[in-house]
Amino acid sequence: MAWELQAWSPFRELERFRRDFDELFDRFFGSAQPALTRPAIESYVEDDRLVVRADLPGVDPKDVEVTVTGNILTIRGSRKSEKETKNRDYLHREVSYGTFERSLTLPEGVKAEEVKASFQNGVLELSIPVPQRLAARKIPVEIAGPSDK
Repeated sequence: MAWELQAWSPFRELERFRRDFDELFDRFFGSAQPALTRPAIESYVEDDRLVVRADLPGVDPKDVEVTVTGNILTIRGSRKSEKETKNRDYLHREVSYGTFERSLTLPEGVKAEEVKASFQNGVLELSIPVPQRLAARKIPVEIAGPSDK
């Protein structure tokens, strides 16, 4: 896997710290939250758009709500149990039902009305135009010759 240099971001570091702390807490005390209460996400910049993908297996797209308030993107919804059977003796159960919510900080200047959402095969994909001033740009590196002393 190729590594790319990325600009330092305090928000990315805070998110990494929070994720590491949650994992540490879960190791000591067990997971207090089923996986669906914090769906797995990935985000990346492609061309001039920020793409955010959230894994929502078994969730009906009609039960998903996406909002943008200021520069906070929130994905919330619910996964409903199709049939409740009280007399089952489960041997193993990792599937969780109920509500979920996930919030992300968007770059300044993102316009909520330009966010596009699609849902396919249990994956919610959001496409968000990135303001031109935040788009990545290449900086040419000048190569200096040996000094003339």
